[in-house]
Amino acid sequence: MLSWPTLRSELRPTLHLAIPLVLAEIGWISMAIEDTMFVGRLPNSAQSIAAVSISSSLFLVFAFFGEGILIGLDTLVSQSFGAGRREDCFHSLVNGIYLSFALAPLLLTCVWFLPNFFAPLGVSPDVAVLARPYMHTLAFGLIPLLLFFTFRRTLQGMNLVRPVAFALVTANLINLLGNYLLVFGHWHFPMLGVVGSGIATAISRAYLATVLIVFLFWHDAHNHAYMRQTSLRPDPTRVRRLIALGLPASMQMTAEISVFAAVASLISRLGAIPLASHQIALNTVAFTYMVPLGISSAAAVRVGQAIGRRDLPGASRAGNTAILLGAVFMSCMSVVLLVFPQYIARIYTNNPVLIHNAVVLLAAGAAFQLFDGIQTVATGALRGTGDTRTPMLCHFCAYWLMGLPFGAWLCFQQHWGVLGLWIGLSASLILIGILLLTFWRRRLRHLPL
Repeated sequence: MLSWPTLRSELRPTLHLAIPLVLAEIGWISMAIEDTMFVGRLPNSAQSIAAVSISSSLFLVFAFFGEGILIGLDTLVSQSFGAGRREDCFHSLVNGIYLSFALAPLLLTCVWFLPNFFAPLGVSPDVAVLARPYMHTLAFGLIPLLLFFTFRRTLQGMNLVRPVAFALVTANLINLLGNYLLVFGHWHFPMLGVVGSGIATAISRAYLATVLIVFLFWHDAHNHAYMRQTSLRPDPTRVRRLIALGLPASMQMTAEISVFAAVASLISRLGAIPLASHQIALNTVAFTYMVPLGISSAAAVRVGQAIGRRDLPGASRAGNTAILLGAVFMSCMSVVLLVFPQYIARIYTNNPVLIHNAVVLLAAGAAFQLFDGIQTVATGALRGTGDTRTPMLCHFCAYWLMGLPFGAWLCFQQHWGVLGLWIGLSASLILIGILLLTFWRRRLRHLPL
């Protein structure tokens, strides 16, 4: 348990690292929210939002699979940094870049041909005709996105988090401008609708990678950080270590993201209105989720650095403080979703039917906020210790063996519609939160140093 003096001493360094990462995560999800808001003002708003929903949901499955493979950088870089081995941090970065380029062709091929499966998935033709070109524009931003993930994980493992926040905040400004120009055709640009929104997002992701690459070279030139002395030769042992750490994390993230993609695919069979309502509610809970996700990254770094210093009590304090922060914030968000759902829905659309349906789903989202905060930060704390398998198993079993079948049964057999699927997701997240908190406490007791 955390005492008040311990909590006070841990809060400041945790927040110092977490706040820029939270801003970065909010900047990441804000792009999807901006896309939804802009296309939601088109004449065919329900079909446009539904197209963005199904395309972005499926794209993120592959994007986050790639990020998950690279997430082993959290463990290797933070532990090397905590042990004072700066050159080893850049050694991991170089091999992370090679790994990202190796992943790119496979992921690009999958993303490019995904629209061919819209019809078998039951996506209505009026949505599919908009979703196909939107998906293809997102594909152009995939390689820069993988590079961004690689540089971001390295920088945050070395406590260099402000450039990450700066890159994502400014990328949102570029995305906003791109949407304004290309969705509606302002300033003599062509009016491209949904496709214009995808182009703006792809450009913004290329900008993200560029900013972090430029910063890292600037940092090395001004601080003599050993980056330019790092060997560029691939290290198969280091790559295997990254994959060993990253593959379970990738499977965990893929299990989590793909279950939402599966839900979107199931909802697409119900029509454009239910799918658009789902996207509004999903964007909202994804936005609140970004705060504990940023805290989770901070937890992974601080726990990893403490272990690199061989400071087990410090690792315990860092992880417990971060989990408490995530739980408190998400409890507050649960109240917000219950008290202001109509105001939230109106941010996205003026359609009264969409607003009514979204309000119901936001109430279901409020039910799992606390447990979503706990499971997210506990996942990061466990990752800092080098444990990426436990979250993978918990997410896979809870989502795919319990939550999704239960939600589909409520949706189609009991005729609860979209709400039934959201209740299944809520039950999964509640279970995952309880399990990962338990495993985090057990991990501390059995951690060898």
